[in-house]
This record gives sequence, structure tokens and C-alpha cells, in this order.
Amino acid sequence: MEVLTLLETIEEMINRSAGVPLTKKTLIDKDEFLSLVNDIKIKLPDELKQAKWVKEERQKILVDAQKEANQLIKEAENRIIAMIDEHEITKKAYEQKTEIIDSANAFSKDLIDGTKKYADDILAELEATLQEKLDTIKDNRKELK
Repeated sequence: MEVLTLLETIEEMINRSAGVPLTKKTLIDKDEFLSLVNDIKIKLPDELKQAKWVKEERQKILVDAQKEANQLIKEAENRIIAMIDEHEITKKAYEQKTEIIDSANAFSKDLIDGTKKYADDILAELEATLQEKLDTIKDNRKELK
């Protein structure tokens, strides 16, 4: 994440800058600082595109999981239809159909839940990182005023 690198560079620039005696203020090179801020503005859309890509991939995974679950259900139904010839087989097949459908639904739900959690964790981490860096920038701007 290049934005994080740029923010760390700003942080280092502030930490190594000369302090104003008797205050918590520091002197920084305005042009260098604005150049880094401009670089962040340029790179930030790339980071947002990456987050969008993660969201789209999550949706694709959910769709694939649903297709797989539907295929498992269809296979189970086809197996049951093939076994309908005799009453005892029919009874057993109906029980197996229910088990297979429940299993497929549970698998599908677990896969969907896992995918949602994975995507949410990635987006939450990105959001926290961006918020942290934004807060640092805001604090630094306040100190500059």
C-alpha cells in the first residue's frame, strides 16, 4: 500500500524536523510536505480501486458458492429420482435427499459466511488503516495552524 508508505514518510519528516522551542510545534519543509500530500491524493484512488476489487471478488465468490450449492442440490434430487422404483428405496432416498440438501445448504451458508467475513475483515483493516492515517494528518494539520 503505497499510501501507507507516503504517510509514514510524512510521519518521519515530522519526527526529524526541528522543533520550535517551548512548544510542541515543529518546522517542516512546506514544499516537501505538500508534495507528499499530493502523492497521497494521486495514490489514494488506487487504494480505493483495490478495495472495490475485493468487494467484487467477494460477490463473485458468493455467486460461485450459490451455484455450487444449487448443483449439489440438483445432484441430490437426481439421485433421489433414480431411486424411486421401490417403496423402501423411496423412503430411504427421501431421507438421504433431506440430509444432502441440509448438508449442501449448510456448506453453502458456511462458504458464504466465510467469504463475507474474509471480505469484511479486509475492508475493516483497510478502513482502520486509512482512518488512522487520516487522523494523523488532521492532527498534524492542527499543529501547523
